[in-house]
Amino acid sequence: MGRYRPPEPEKTAIISAEGFGRLQQELNHLWKEKRPEVTARVAAAAALGDRSENADYIYGKKQLAEIDRRIRYLDQRIRTLKIVDRLPSDSGKVYFGAWVTLTTAKGGDKARYRLVGPDEIDDKAQYISIDSPMAKALLGKSLGDEIAIMQTTTSTRILSFEETTEPTRYRIDDIHYQSG
Repeated sequence: MGRYRPPEPEKTAIISAEGFGRLQQELNHLWKEKRPEVTARVAAAAALGDRSENADYIYGKKQLAEIDRRIRYLDQRIRTLKIVDRLPSDSGKVYFGAWVTLTTAKGGDKARYRLVGPDEIDDKAQYISIDSPMAKALLGKSLGDEIAIMQTTTSTRILSFEETTEPTRYRIDDIHYQSG
C-alpha cells in the first residue's frame, strides 16, 4: 500500500515582478551552482568504490533527486506564472499587491499585510497568499470596510478552521500600492 496524497489545490498563477525575480534567481542558483557542486561530490564518492555502504554517495544521490525535483517544479511554474507589474485602476480597493493595514474593532491592534501570489509567501511574514481565506475576505473591499475572520483561540495571526471561536472583526485603515 502506497502513501497516497491527494493533489494540492490549484494555486493562482500570478506573481509580482520581485517574486518572479526571486524564483528565477533560485532556479539559476540550483541549476548553475548547487547541482554541479553536489554532482562533483557524488562523483568523488562513487570513485571510492563500494557504493552500497558509502554514506556520501547515498546522501548525495538523495540530495540530487531533491534538487532535480525543485528545478522541475520551478521550471514548470515559471512558465505558467503571469507577472502583475502594474497598479490597479482603482487604488482605493484591495487587489493583488496591495499593502493593507487592519485594525481590530475591539482592541485597536494593528496588523499590516500584503496580498501576493502563493509562491511569494515565504519571503516575508507580512505576505499573505491571494488564495488564503483572509485575502479572499479582503479582495474588493475599500477603506473603512469591515471584515470578519474566524481565528483560533491560541493565535491572532494564523487562520484555522479548527477550534474556532466567534469571528474577529477588522477594519481596513489603509490601502496602498507600490509601483514597480
